[in-house]
Amino acid sequence: MSEYPAGGPPPQIPATRAPAPQSKPATTLRQRLAELRGPAVAPHPLDARALAALAANPGCKRRALLDGAGVDKAVLATALGSPAAFGQSQFAFVRGNAFEAKVKADGGTELLRLLVERLGGGAEAPASAVVPDLTAAGPEGRAARTALALREATAAGGWALLDHPMLALEVAGSPAYLEPDAVVVHPDGTWTVVEIKSFPMIDSSADAAKVGAAARQSAVYVLALERIAAKTEGAEVAHRVLLVCPKDFSNLPTASVVDVRKQRAVTSRQLTRLTRVEDIAAALPEGTTFDPGCSPEELGTAVEAVPAAYAPECLAACELAFHCRAKARAEGAVESLGRSVRGELGGLTTVAGVLAAAAGKEGDPDDPTVAALRRAAALRAEALAGVDGGVPCR
Repeated sequence: MSEYPAGGPPPQIPATRAPAPQSKPATTLRQRLAELRGPAVAPHPLDARALAALAANPGCKRRALLDGAGVDKAVLATALGSPAAFGQSQFAFVRGNAFEAKVKADGGTELLRLLVERLGGGAEAPASAVVPDLTAAGPEGRAARTALALREATAAGGWALLDHPMLALEVAGSPAYLEPDAVVVHPDGTWTVVEIKSFPMIDSSADAAKVGAAARQSAVYVLALERIAAKTEGAEVAHRVLLVCPKDFSNLPTASVVDVRKQRAVTSRQLTRLTRVEDIAAALPEGTTFDPGCSPEELGTAVEAVPAAYAPECLAACELAFHCRAKARAEGAVESLGRSVRGELGGLTTVAGVLAAAAGKEGDPDDPTVAALRRAAALRAEALAGVDGGVPCR
């Protein structure tokens, strides 16, 4: 029987809570990067040179995003009408391979001699070293075989030379496979990266820019080795790498020790940044893609949507450098003159602004940069007036 009298209010039925709307699943980073490079485009693998170039220009969001997404920048540059015009000549490639074979001949006897001479602290070079077989199917198999060989060599407590090992390093959620020239395992468990280059070392000194590039590349290998060493008892990765080059203008090998701690720290920070490329991607307009099947106009719009940090040094390290240089010149950006010039000009960001400040048309005269430009312009005018008037410059 109802508790309400006849004619009374009907019983109240408790309201049922409406089901919560299903939230749209968040797009994963890997899916987002696949959309950026094109759904049907396979990711372009990263190598040590590319990662080292990232570390050399950590402020370039454009390169960070494109490399993180696996976009083939050479194909992209060609589609934009600014193909990359750099690369190693066939002659240099053959010469480099011949020199590397000479250094590693006889089981790496000469290489071990150079290593002990530079890093051994007076110890005698070993007569021989174990050279494990690192062949395996595919890069994943080779990387696993390399890790096993490193652990076995460390446990054995002797000298071991790993010729072209394969290392894996996670970059933006996917593995990058790296192949150093050699890694030497010391009896005390230390692992030393060996980088063999064909540029000469004259009077025990080599080109600073080339040594710097080799140091950044070696730092990538050190980072990858540290991942393996962390799981290997008694192993330690040396932060001093051995750089082997031809002596003077001969084909005889000589070596130098390069400390890569600074380069390792910079590269580590840049790789950490690469794992957050979703922040850069999130700021892009909807539908942005770098699919090579798009028109040059669409690709140009997509590329310009990502900020770049162009510098003349990019010409030797990035496939998109010629495109970025053309844009920088068209905009009159002072970055096209070099990082050092850009740093000296402070808040002046365009060549037109610099010239106007030097001519006294723009700029705060109390600004030290503006004052220096006007002083330089006055000295130049004085010098030119002296030449025009026949008065020799002093």
